[in-house]
Parts: sequence; structure tokens; C-alpha cells
Amino acid sequence: MAVPVAFFALFFAYPVTAIVGRGLKADGVWQFGRIGEVLTRPDIRDVLWFTTWQALVSTALTLLIALPGAYVFARFDFPGKQLLRAVVTVPFVLPTVVVGTAFLALVGRGGFMDELWGVRLDTTVWAILLAHVFFNYAVVVRTVGGLWSQLDPRQEEAARVLGAGRFAAWRRVTLPALAPAVAAAALMVFLFTFTSFGVVQILGGPGYATLEVEIYRQTAQLLALPTAAVLTLVQFAAVGAILAVHAWTVRRRETALKLVDPAQTARRPRGAGQWALLCGVLLSVLVLILLPLGVLVERSLATPGGHGLDYYRALGSVDAGGGTFLVAPLEAVWNSTQYALVATAIALVIGGLAAAALTRRTGRLVRGFDALLMLPLGVSAVTVGFGFLITLDKPPLDLRTSWILVPLAQALVGVPFVVRTMLPVLRAVDGRLREAAAVLGASPLRAWREVDLPLVRRALLVAAGFAFAVSLGEFGATVFIARPDRPTLPVAVARLLGRAGELNYGQAMALSTLLMAVCAVSLLLLERMRTDRSGEF
Repeated sequence: MAVPVAFFALFFAYPVTAIVGRGLKADGVWQFGRIGEVLTRPDIRDVLWFTTWQALVSTALTLLIALPGAYVFARFDFPGKQLLRAVVTVPFVLPTVVVGTAFLALVGRGGFMDELWGVRLDTTVWAILLAHVFFNYAVVVRTVGGLWSQLDPRQEEAARVLGAGRFAAWRRVTLPALAPAVAAAALMVFLFTFTSFGVVQILGGPGYATLEVEIYRQTAQLLALPTAAVLTLVQFAAVGAILAVHAWTVRRRETALKLVDPAQTARRPRGAGQWALLCGVLLSVLVLILLPLGVLVERSLATPGGHGLDYYRALGSVDAGGGTFLVAPLEAVWNSTQYALVATAIALVIGGLAAAALTRRTGRLVRGFDALLMLPLGVSAVTVGFGFLITLDKPPLDLRTSWILVPLAQALVGVPFVVRTMLPVLRAVDGRLREAAAVLGASPLRAWREVDLPLVRRALLVAAGFAFAVSLGEFGATVFIARPDRPTLPVAVARLLGRAGELNYGQAMALSTLLMAVCAVSLLLLERMRTDRSGEF
């Protein structure tokens, strides 16, 4: 546990604490009265209210649309099911900047809906809500559908034999069994939408701001650190409460049920009702997931002279960005790849050690350590990025001009995915195998290499893939620390969208398409490697 704790203390707790300290201290004295001053401001109350209600509505819409999909993927067997399951997961690994860009191409000025029907939804809450459903659809399908596929259908059939109707049997047998998984999925969706940044930044315009967007505005634009510090504490408290409830639901889900092989529960649809349900889910996937991605690709090819690769060619020129970059935008692809590879290596080392520690120990301290590992998913990445700038600026850790700063920030987001992917697999390794290896003379390192590693190799590759995908798309912290001569892909997309001009817009679409393609290929490779349902992502 020592190495992960030191890593999180130095690169997570220290920067966040420093930002809060600068905002709430004056002449070395804590000024807690500032908390009340900030929280009673009408503009801040509006931000808190919007953050909360849009997260609740986004969660409800996601559950409403995705639960039928979870049932279809759990109980029906149809051609192309595995490929479609991978496709609906693509939005979850996409950077939020790309999600915002895709919906901007669909519902924004000059977008698909604007050209066909003259309808624009950008700068409205509807665009934000739809983008959140698009992003979180896979969370419900994988979390709820994964458990649903392993529930024994004979329990519900027994209730039907005893006289219960179809709905009564589902309500009394299946729904209570699914409740922990539905609660866990709802909490994760609420967490991701409560801390939404890139989507709201691009689609919300000046009229809408979540806590994360307001922290960015107060920090980067207004330099109002007291307000940013208070908002960071509010978000930290909310995220801590959400993660505590989520951990409780996960423990219930792990211990409450006896599960069966998913291959025994899936069958071909029967009857008009089931075929209609399958067609409805496929239609919703087409409209909600495939259409935005398709429109994004089409906009990247739609030049003034007709469809072509002009915007992609322009990415190779420094002058094409109109002074937006010091280097050609296309270099952001190579920069992001390098950063993500290093971040993945760091996340695998830190996350692997953390997962191993969690499998060897139990108790309240370990549960607290487990919760600590999840905090970077919800705590303001903007605060972490700005904290890097003001804390890692003195020897022996003067890293402000070092390239390693970006992978360190990205690794913080990758570690939770590594831990949650590897932890169930490591817990399944029989400890007696290690003991037998030790009795035969193997050192602890050799026992790990010859016993644990072959059993967890596939999970390790899956964890590496997830860490690479999320590192590639990290935006909240990277926007502060990426150097102008070495921008990452999400930062490059945001900068291009922030400048007027058709060429800048087209290049943003082209870069977003490239980033989407890399993430999609990574995910499809993961699905081919992942023959089991291990892990929580």
C-alpha cells in the first residue's frame, strides 16, 4: 500500500489541499467564513441547483432509456450482439470533449438538425441531457445487464407457476435482485453527470454551468481562488457521499445472489412483443449513439467545396489553425499517444500494487484506501491541474516545465479503472497456489510471476486498455498543464472550437473523429480479449 498511498498523497491530496488552502487562508489564518459568503451568493446557488437537478434528470433519463437495452443484451441472443455491445460502450471511453463536439455537429449551429429542420439545441439544457444519456448508456447496460444475464430465470418461472402474473413475478423476484445493480449504475451516472465538464463547457454556452465548469471559470478566468476553493470542498463532500453509498451497493450486489452462467439465460426473441422490444432498442441505439458519431464523421468531411479530406490535410499545417497552435494540430495525435502510453504504465504499476494490497488485507483501513483510489473520478480535475501548477514548482519537484506532468495527471484518472478491473480477478486467485509455490522454494516475486501473472494476464491487458483510453481523453487537468508546443488531442479540439472560422470548426471535427477512432479501436480490441465478465467496467 505504501507506493500507491505516497503517489496519491503527492500528486492528488497535496495539490488539492494547496488550492483549498490558498483560497481559504489569509495571512496564515483559515477564513472559514468565506464558505458561508460564497454559498449564499445567488449566482453560486444557481450553479449548485443546476448541477444537482441536471444530474438527477440525466440519471433518470439514462435509466429510462438504457434499462430496456440492459434487458435485451442480458436475455436475448441475436446476430451481431457482441459487436453491438462493444459499439454502445464506445461513448463511455470517448473524451467528453469529443462527446460535446459530436452533439454540436448534430444539434448546433449549421449542424445536422439545423440544416434539415432549422432546429438548434446547443446552449440549451436538452443538448446537455441528451449528451449525458449518450455518454452513460453503457454504464447501465454493463452494470445492470451484466448481473441480469446471470440471474437464474427459473426463479421467476417458479413464481409464475405459483400463480403470480408476469409483472408481479418480475416485481417480487427479479427487481429486488437487480436493485443493488440499478442503484450502483444510477450512482455512477449521477457521479459522472454531477461532475460533468467538457460536455457542459461546449454545449451549455454561457447560460449553464456545473460545479466543475464554475470551478474552471473562477480559477482560470477570474482567478477567484476563495470561490473555487469553496466549490471544490462542496464537490468533494458530495462525491465522497456518492462513493460511500456506491461502495455499499457494490457489497450488496456481490453477496446477495447466486449467479449462473450467462450462456444459459440468453435465447432468441419469441413473440411479437419481444421482437418489438428488440427493434425498439436497436432503433434507440441507432438514433442516440450511432447518429451523433456518424454526423461527427460527416462534418469532418464536409468542406465548402464538397466532401473531401481538406480539413484532415489542414491538420498538418501550423498556419491552418490561424495562430491557435505553435505546432501543427496533427502533432497532438502523437503527443497524446506518448502521454497516454506513459500514463498507462504509471497507472498499471500504481493500480496493480493497490489491487494486490486490497486482496491481501481487510478491515476499515483498507476500505478507506479503496475509497481513496476512486476519488479522482469525481473530484475536480480542474482543481488537480491548477494545483499541479502551484505546488510542483519548487525543487526537488519542480515539474512545471517537464513533460511528465501530463502523464501524472492522466494516471490519476486511469488508476481507478485498473483497480476495479483487476480486483475481482486477483480475489479469485486461490491463495493455496501461492503457498504451494512458496513450499516448493519459490520467492514471493517468483510466486507472483509464475502463479498470479498467468491468471491475471488477460485482466491486466484489459486494465491497460481502459487506462490508455481514459488517459487519451483526459481534459479537465490537462487543459491547465499541457504546454502550447505539445498540446493533447482534447486540448487541441477545445482550442479549435473556441476560435471562429469554418476551417477551425472543420479541423476540430477532424481531430475529434481521429480521437474517436483511436478510442473505438482500443475498445474493440479489449472486447476481443475479454472473454469473461470480470471487473466492474
